[in-house]
Amino acid sequence: MEKLIRFDWAIKKLLRDKANFSVLEGFLSAVLNEDVTVVNLLESESNQEDSFDKFNRVDMLVENSKKDLLLIEVQVKSEYDFFHRIAYGVAKLMTEYLEKGQPYREIKKIISVSITYFSLGIGTDYLYYGSTNFVGVHTNDILALTEKQQELFGISDVRKIFPEHYLIRVEDFPDKVQSALDEWIYMLKHSEVKPDFRANHIQEASAKLRIMNLDEPQRKAYDEYMQNVSYQQSMLWSSREEGRDEGKHEEKIAIARSLLAHGIAFEIIAASTGLSGEELASLQEQYNNREVSK
Repeated sequence: MEKLIRFDWAIKKLLRDKANFSVLEGFLSAVLNEDVTVVNLLESESNQEDSFDKFNRVDMLVENSKKDLLLIEVQVKSEYDFFHRIAYGVAKLMTEYLEKGQPYREIKKIISVSITYFSLGIGTDYLYYGSTNFVGVHTNDILALTEKQQELFGISDVRKIFPEHYLIRVEDFPDKVQSALDEWIYMLKHSEVKPDFRANHIQEASAKLRIMNLDEPQRKAYDEYMQNVSYQQSMLWSSREEGRDEGKHEEKIAIARSLLAHGIAFEIIAASTGLSGEELASLQEQYNNREVSK
């Protein structure tokens, strides 16, 4: 099966072309479980690349036929404050697209779709949804709009006023395809579309995103991009392994200190922990100095 261009690079370089909007429409329709028509691409942070973000993330701001703003973000490298950043991103959009003097009812509806290639938070699913509801503290009921508000705003739920978030944890997808959305997530994870996939526009995406379609300069740029992605992933894996090794070593030192305090012979401690004679001698000296200073 022919490999496709990875989705983050496609967003950065190919899907900004109006001729390729159908790929975005198919993907977003599957995520939101409703028909999405892309009307326009708006200014977003991805238009100003810096050295840190060049290979780490990409985002795209889409306006649909309902005038909603859909922020698509793909993130490669893990960040502890990623949740904070997506909160900041939607808050910034809400203020940027409300002109001074406009009534608050003109605030744009914002939908954030985050595609992460790292383990985001702790959870067992590969797709998470978040919205804002007001729940009764004592009655547990959900605060609703009045009929007049529903008529004025054209919505039925309070949560439809507030930003909505979709978080896709690509690496946690178990490769079990059961829906149109699963077909798209499979493509995100493996850069492949199986011949029997039937999600709207996904076979069109397969045709448009083939690596072989790239010209020579694009192919070179894509190869360089993927090499940097591989490097970033290798560095992340190495740092995790170093952290594990360091943690194991600290655990051995703690055990050795306890055994030294009980007068256990060096030979037994060395055999139990794997620490060298020099390390044990240094620990013994530290222990003796502490005892003298008491």
